[in-house]
Amino acid sequence: MALIVQKYGGTSVGDTDRIKNVARRIQQTRAEGHGLVVVVSARSGVTNELIARARAINDRPDTRELDMLLAIGEQETIALTAMALHAIDIPAVSYTGAQAGIFTDLVFTKAKIKMINPKPILKDLKAGKVVIVAGFQGINEEGQITTLGRGGSDLTAIALAAACQADKCEIYTDVDGVYTADPRVVKNARKIDEISYDEMLELASLGLKVMQSRSVEFAKKYGVIFEVRSSFNHNPGTIVKEEVAYMEKVVVRGVAVDKDQAKVVISNLPNKPAAAAAIFNALADASINVDMIVQNVAHTGGVDLTFTVQRDDASGAVKVLPAVLKKLGGGEIKAFDNIAKLSVVGVGMRTHAGVAATLFSALGDAGINIQLIGTSEIKITVAVDRAKADDAMRAAHEAFGLERKV
Repeated sequence: MALIVQKYGGTSVGDTDRIKNVARRIQQTRAEGHGLVVVVSARSGVTNELIARARAINDRPDTRELDMLLAIGEQETIALTAMALHAIDIPAVSYTGAQAGIFTDLVFTKAKIKMINPKPILKDLKAGKVVIVAGFQGINEEGQITTLGRGGSDLTAIALAAACQADKCEIYTDVDGVYTADPRVVKNARKIDEISYDEMLELASLGLKVMQSRSVEFAKKYGVIFEVRSSFNHNPGTIVKEEVAYMEKVVVRGVAVDKDQAKVVISNLPNKPAAAAAIFNALADASINVDMIVQNVAHTGGVDLTFTVQRDDASGAVKVLPAVLKKLGGGEIKAFDNIAKLSVVGVGMRTHAGVAATLFSALGDAGINIQLIGTSEIKITVAVDRAKADDAMRAAHEAFGLERKV
């Protein structure tokens, strides 16, 4: 008998009929003789509705009270799922994050898991029960309810799989795996059978909505192999695992686009030591994350500094930096929110040349101008005009032949 952790997302438990469908899937897995820990999200739309209610009362709600509110979404789902299992004569028990022994740090709304005490879960599993756990939540050392941030149910499932030493972890969602590109944009995008943690982590951080990036980091750290698959069919999904030798044969695994980006340009910055440090320290103090950075010396002798931020942070950067520029003795700042980031990802880039040339040629042939370039060991990212982002994705997908199965 194997111990399996299954996670069902908000669309999978979106209404009572879908919860009953989840119960039938659990019944089938249990009939095969497996022990089951099931992590569920709040029903699709519930968390957003709760946030909207909170902000209708107070546009800046206290984070402790917000976590207290948001935790009820998953608590509804665990109880309904347990009831659905009882209705088909399957013994089941629901657990909040606190009851499941999920202990976090003291941060509200984006807490990190510090440890899990799986003893209560293992006791009920030994008694033959299916254990239903509320995703997205835990408890801190002061006894306060905390939530793990968007996508936190994925993290709950991965962490429980590690703590309980599960044989398998299955992430059920509304798509049947990870694709070489967004199939809504690239019609011949292909489902990937297996992908490495590093590739999945890059794609998740670049806007792929299938998995939360923190969950992938946790899985890599603890060696949790997991499968992303659909709760609406029984097709095999995408297995995410440690990199193995054959994976390097695939130069590019997938293409991702993040349209929620902005470009900030500082021109005529004084060319002196620590100027860039002052800029980025001010942004860090304002909790503004910076991604791509390009600096060059202008013909005037000053420095031009360009970087990308999340689109919602662009106005904050424009507000924070003028005071810094004044102290430095000059500089002009402008923000442009009409860009997108296109990235190609693959562990094979480590051992194959010509990836950048292929990408740049494909974009050039498609008439798409590259505004910024950033690279890592397994990724090349370019900033392009947002209006041409989908065309850029299709051009890159075709250039690397990603529609063909290797």
